[in-house]
Amino acid sequence: MFWSGGKDSAIALLRVLQAGQYQVRCLIVTSNEETGRVSMHGVRNELIERQAEVMDIPVRWMPVPTATDHGAYEQALRETLLWLKKEGINQVIFGDIFLEDLRQYRDEFLAAAEMEGVYPLWKENTKDMAHLVIESGIHAILVCVDGSKLSSAFAGRLLDDQLLADLPLGVDPCGEHGEFHTFVFDAPYFTNPIAITKGELVAKKYAGSEHEFWFQDLT
Repeated sequence: MFWSGGKDSAIALLRVLQAGQYQVRCLIVTSNEETGRVSMHGVRNELIERQAEVMDIPVRWMPVPTATDHGAYEQALRETLLWLKKEGINQVIFGDIFLEDLRQYRDEFLAAAEMEGVYPLWKENTKDMAHLVIESGIHAILVCVDGSKLSSAFAGRLLDDQLLADLPLGVDPCGEHGEFHTFVFDAPYFTNPIAITKGELVAKKYAGSEHEFWFQDLT
């Protein structure tokens, strides 16, 4: 399973576990090899390790450079899929919901490796899905927000009904367009909640971007 540590991954895993069709052998996590943090989310690798521990599912890291060109990412992806194939794994689970171009991109790489993608959340209503995350007992905190869509005040907030009600018009309730990313610190299949402490709130601009992204550091 490709795992970000966030709510979409968490609810997709819950669906898979409830269906009982697949055994989840490992969590594939894309990580910045220089910062030791999850790509896009900015979460420390140690927090992903804590998630893996309370789920009893091992992590397989997919490290990528900081200023990665797309070729470096694709090479890392090919190597990861090759390793999975050698381990006898033929299906890969993703938490994507409706981005057609992203699914097509993934499926092309999977097909080249003679593997199949599994999308438990595909075409779900994102408003319903966001409320289902909360109702299912998945507890998440916003760790990254796109400053062009949300104010910095949203970073560090819990994903709850009040937050969903406070989202500005046009922001997807699941942040499917990258408006926000989350970290899950408790879920029905965790053996215990993960203790987290809020640290610094950091603003960052990416190359070619005119606006800031806000990251809530966690330890």
